[in-house]
Formats: sequence, C-alpha cells, structure tokens
Amino acid sequence: MIRQASITGPGELVRRRILRELEGRSRYRYVQPEVRWQDDGWQISSPCCSRNVDPDGGVIDIARLEHPEPDVWRLYARDHAAGRWIWQASAARVEELLALVVDDAHRVFWP
Repeated sequence: MIRQASITGPGELVRRRILRELEGRSRYRYVQPEVRWQDDGWQISSPCCSRNVDPDGGVIDIARLEHPEPDVWRLYARDHAAGRWIWQASAARVEELLALVVDDAHRVFWP
C-alpha cells in the first residue's frame, strides 16, 4: 500500500498546494491572493474587489488554515467587523477545507 506523505509544518510545498487550489475559486478571480505562514497557521489574504470590507480595495484577510495535530486541519474565516477569526470546519485533508474556500457560495470567505 502506498501512503501519501503528510506535511505538518511550514513549507513551500503546502503554500503552493493552497495557491493551486485557490486558482479554481469562484469569487475574486481576477486578483492574486497571498498565502503566508503567520502565528502557526497559513493565512490567505487578497485585495478586496467588492469593496464591502475595504472601500479602497486594500488587502483583507480571507481564510486561515491550522494543522494542530496529525490528521486534523482547521479552517477559519475572518469576521472583519469583530476583528477575529471564526472556526468554520475541520477535516483530515487540507483539500477538503480549501474546497469550502474555493466554492464559497455564501460569501463567508470572499465578502
């Protein structure tokens, strides 16, 4: 049986995987999101195309991914009004959580 390698810490491979998944997003398609390691998690930011959060179209926080233990990823959305991260879901694979960010039919991540 072949087992897929698990990446549990910061690294370019995880960042690239996140960026690759974000290419299929349905909202904010014409801007380039940023993915960076910050405070023990991957943080996704993007220019605010809708100007709902930032009237000047500045960069806003979109989502945060944490990998606190093996086989657990956590996804958070930014509550811009309250200035805090709100837990949205947990999964064993980061791709499952990124699918929520990419589809975002309810504009939880891409306001």
